[in-house]
Amino acid sequence: MVEFFQPRAEAEPESAYAWLRLLASVLLGSIGSVGMWSVVVALPAVQAEFASDRAGASMPYTLAMVGFGLGAVIFGRLVDKWGMILPAALSVITLAIGFVISGFAPSLSIFALANFVIGFGSSATFAPILGDISHWFTRRRGIAVAVCAAGNYVGGAIWPPVVQALIAHAGWRNNQIVIGIFCLLSMAPLLLVLRRKLAHGLETEAAQTLREARAASIPFSTNTLFALLCLAGVACCIAMAMPQVHIVAYCADLGYGTVNGANMLALMLAFGIVSRIASGFIADRIGGLATLMIGSFLQGVALFLYLLADGLTPLYVISALFGLFQGGIVPMYAVVSREFFPPEQASTRVSLVITASIGGMALGGWISGAIFDLTGSYWQAFANGLIWNLVNLSIVVFLFLRSKAGPVVAA
Repeated sequence: MVEFFQPRAEAEPESAYAWLRLLASVLLGSIGSVGMWSVVVALPAVQAEFASDRAGASMPYTLAMVGFGLGAVIFGRLVDKWGMILPAALSVITLAIGFVISGFAPSLSIFALANFVIGFGSSATFAPILGDISHWFTRRRGIAVAVCAAGNYVGGAIWPPVVQALIAHAGWRNNQIVIGIFCLLSMAPLLLVLRRKLAHGLETEAAQTLREARAASIPFSTNTLFALLCLAGVACCIAMAMPQVHIVAYCADLGYGTVNGANMLALMLAFGIVSRIASGFIADRIGGLATLMIGSFLQGVALFLYLLADGLTPLYVISALFGLFQGGIVPMYAVVSREFFPPEQASTRVSLVITASIGGMALGGWISGAIFDLTGSYWQAFANGLIWNLVNLSIVVFLFLRSKAGPVVAA
């Protein structure tokens, strides 16, 4: 059994195997991301069964994001030390167990704790796997990381309508159990693809020289840079959480129904796939910080448009724009981390900065629900998101101006 988790034959970066590994990583991310999206769609049904207010019903999502962030740090460290396959295996098992437990939850508190376990299990299929795949590409690192991150949004485009249909036909409890079993059966075979290691270590001499020169170009320590990246991640994702977490409930409150809300979320995330892949191409040419700055500005534009939305069709259009504008933001934190920090810290650093962004999602989801409970309207919650987006944009512009940002990939 132990031998299963030992690296097998070696392979070169950007080889045919590297692309196969990327495909397996995308599939793992697409399936494993269900832990982030199912609870959003189930929110109205769960709230109704447990007779909770909106803030209380948002807690399962918040705990799922806390588990997601904690798991990312733990799994990221394991990836740096042992490779990807062991954390991925633990992730699959934990994810399946969490979903099955949540289906039998006798109270909202137990359901929320089960979602913490679900989030913990899902975490290895995002930030840690981004850190892992960044080792397998040099000249095309930006696009590889972005495509890998797109798996999360592929899942986001597919899972909401699937979950909505399952809940409508079988109830939210059976939905949770079915998803848990599906995750175990579909993800476990993909682990076989991850059983190889790099032929020549994590970084070439040329790549090391370029990275060190890039780090030396900033007028403050790399730890300060990392702290600012984490703060930016929190701010941008507090803003991002409002539409992503509450769009289903928002549509229900407006009288458009949860089906329109779930379809709107799927549309948002489908356009997010386009954004994530496009951001990878852009990052390989202008650098991660510049690409992050563009994404932050455009996300703010979309949030402002939500304040002006009036009608079902405008909400669909703005949700599509929101996905198109913001989808590339989170992967850029991974790209920037790989541009400035040593490769042996890759999964840990990437996981930490993305955990900060997940913390922002968790906080933003709860704050938006609390603002709704206080005011009876989501308009103020969208305005709150826009303010936090301005904080994020200010930090990113500051980092861009203080660094000599540019393309940072090495041949």
